[in-house]
Amino acid sequence: MTDGTAALSAVIDLDLPGPVISRHLYGHFAEHLGRCIYGGFWVGEDSSVPNEGGIRRDVVEALRKLSIPNLRWPGGCFADEYHWTDGIGPRDERPRMVNTHWGDVEENNHFGTHEFMALCELLGTEPYVSSNVGSGSVHETSEWVEYLTRDGDSPMARLRRENGRDEPWKVRFWGVGNEPWGCGGNLRVEQFAPLARQHATYARNHGDNQLYRIAAGAADDDYHWTATLMREITSRLGDPAPRELYQAVSFHYYTFGGVWSEKGSATRFTRDEYWTTMSRALRVRRYIAGHAAVMDAYDPTKKIGLALDEWGTWWDVEPGTNPGFLYQQNAMRDALVAAVHFDAFHDHADRLRLANIAQTVNVLQAMVLTDEDRLVLTPTFHVFAMNRGHHDAQALAVRPRGEQAVREVDGSDIPTVSASASVKDGRATVSVTNLDPDAPARVELDLRGRAVTSVTGQVLASDDVADHNTFDAPTAVEPRDFHAFETSGASLTLTVPPGAFVVLDVQLA
Repeated sequence: MTDGTAALSAVIDLDLPGPVISRHLYGHFAEHLGRCIYGGFWVGEDSSVPNEGGIRRDVVEALRKLSIPNLRWPGGCFADEYHWTDGIGPRDERPRMVNTHWGDVEENNHFGTHEFMALCELLGTEPYVSSNVGSGSVHETSEWVEYLTRDGDSPMARLRRENGRDEPWKVRFWGVGNEPWGCGGNLRVEQFAPLARQHATYARNHGDNQLYRIAAGAADDDYHWTATLMREITSRLGDPAPRELYQAVSFHYYTFGGVWSEKGSATRFTRDEYWTTMSRALRVRRYIAGHAAVMDAYDPTKKIGLALDEWGTWWDVEPGTNPGFLYQQNAMRDALVAAVHFDAFHDHADRLRLANIAQTVNVLQAMVLTDEDRLVLTPTFHVFAMNRGHHDAQALAVRPRGEQAVREVDGSDIPTVSASASVKDGRATVSVTNLDPDAPARVELDLRGRAVTSVTGQVLASDDVADHNTFDAPTAVEPRDFHAFETSGASLTLTVPPGAFVVLDVQLA
């Protein structure tokens, strides 16, 4: 909109904070898939790539800038064929296995429980462990929790000490299965729900370690799956005090521009394909609301959390790479997909407690890409970094007034501007995304309730939404200072470049 008409005009009441936006909505995911673990996080102690105990230093240093709150491991589909006892003890004595889901490659199990926990300590993040329900046993689940978290002289605590770790670890997030409707067992929810109760029962709290158990949930908008899981932990419809066998249920949603068998290229796409992608990305808002509404019927006090523990873009693999490794480039378009997801997360922070982008390194919508000893940050990395002000802040409603700009896509209108806001420690963070790749967006914000003392900003933009960073051009897309705004009393007016993401740091009196 270049005629002075605002693409978005909205009111933000700075003195009416809402629910806390958990930092765990900015979680990450590391599966034994392609080069996420091997060559991504792990190179081994004998590698010429600088490492600490086999873990790549450059990857850790980059990711620490994101203040990653939690890291999900070992899968994903891999979790339901992974037996944790294969990944402990001397590395040269660990049995090998076949990773049947991802490339049919042999897994040497050199990266196991101790290595993952060391990685979490280096990152300063909380572990999120996904247990094996599909091909594992309740006994296996029970012993893994004991191995990780129990002090004293129990059999698993003793085994942990024999393997070099005296003190137990703190592990809060515990996944009960993964995609049981597909790679996690091809089960109906009526089959999985009793298993979820059983595994959650034997994933016990040891000492002062309190587990937050997350039952594997639906694909996309399968609300029947969520309703069935909720019935399993409530005595009756509307019971205000659910029995907490598990503390959250999950769902998964991926964004792509084509069909499942031909998802499209990460960097070569038409404008129509771009807009279809944005329309599908915005569906996440409707899906979160739908699952939350189902949960409200069983748990009106919102004790049970919703987790979107796999999300992100999924494109055809880069030409010449192993199709089972899911290696894709990451363009400005991907960054915009991430930005609108976070706006939806913030607006549903009362129920959504945790989310994990797929995946952290070299797989799907990654934060960093590696090639031998080289590393490049992706545009999506920068969205995570720019949005850190929302971590554990209180959400602020962005209330549109009047008409806002829309685009007709596949028979439906979608907004061309997305925004969210939060407040913490005397400052507000406002995120604004212009989805229109061809025109700037004028945005008018009426900041009410508290005086504004100063505003600074950053913008992530490029000449084209297909632009991306490569090992030869690692800074093609990166944030820069943003000055295209004006303040007048309580009014803040900004002009967001085409296909760009802006974050404002608003200091309050």
